[in-house]
Amino acid sequence: MKLLHAFALAAICLAGPAAAQVASPYAIDIPPWFATSFLDFRDEVADAARTGRRVMIYVGQDGCPYCTKLMTANFSQADIVATTRERFVPIALNLWGDRETTWVDGGAQAEKALAQRLGVQFTPTLIFLDEGGNVVARLDGYWPPQRFRAVLDYVAAKRETVEPLADWLAVRAKETPRPPRADEPFLMRAPLDLAKRKGGKPLAVVVESADCEACDEMHREAFGRRDVLRELGRFDVARILLGSSAPLRSPSGKATTAGAFARELGVAYTPAVVFFDASGREVFRIGAYLRPFHFASSFAYVADGAYRDEPSFQRWLRDRADRMRARGQRVELWE
Repeated sequence: MKLLHAFALAAICLAGPAAAQVASPYAIDIPPWFATSFLDFRDEVADAARTGRRVMIYVGQDGCPYCTKLMTANFSQADIVATTRERFVPIALNLWGDRETTWVDGGAQAEKALAQRLGVQFTPTLIFLDEGGNVVARLDGYWPPQRFRAVLDYVAAKRETVEPLADWLAVRAKETPRPPRADEPFLMRAPLDLAKRKGGKPLAVVVESADCEACDEMHREAFGRRDVLRELGRFDVARILLGSSAPLRSPSGKATTAGAFARELGVAYTPAVVFFDASGREVFRIGAYLRPFHFASSFAYVADGAYRDEPSFQRWLRDRADRMRARGQRVELWE
């Protein structure tokens, strides 16, 4: 790996800073300080550990507005860039790429096969590996700068053995206090019994936190759109708050509280949506910032049962957008 990095450095010095990106196989232009790699993650993890750093894997794709947002909003901030360069070895993968990779267990596969193996459903996805090649944190989708910065600090400080990411974020990514939100008419009423539901609909559990700008945006924008409400009508929709002591019966029938159930689900980002089929089995989840088109599409993916035939949400989403355009419908990914 040292030989590869030496060659890469020589090429950059001879050809100039932009040369490293001219023939880039990556989806979405990445910063020139991302690592040049043979994509053998056994070597990358070992090399990173020797320099006191950890591996950060970025998975992106062409036409992804959230990937663009990560690059322009997050990686334009000096402190985020400094932390990433000093504490991590950032490696970019293309969700649909064909380059050969070797995972930490020695398994060889193309980028797109590795992305599938890692269960990548949203882009960007960022996966953080420890010194043993274990996943210690994962962001399935775009996280705005304040929260992203806190995740970098969490992983760099090796806090995963001390406290859950959600607890770290609750203290270090606080937002401006906001008034309580009213319940929309489509929400299930308390006390929530998620095990006894009528009509055979799938279940969507919306997890929020009290002072959450993105939660307010979801209520204001997503829940105000007809296409979103149409998809919501196909579900039993429950809303719970992180840290809440409100009584709740889980889909499995366990008596618990809303806050304990959210912790059991492993929710760190809010708002999150965890989808369960009619039998109470989790089948999909949203755990990052989404604009209304992708938000509504996530509900459709579950309600249509598409997850059973097409395990790749991104492939299904691409085909859905193509079908909508063919019918003359407008598709705005960031509207």
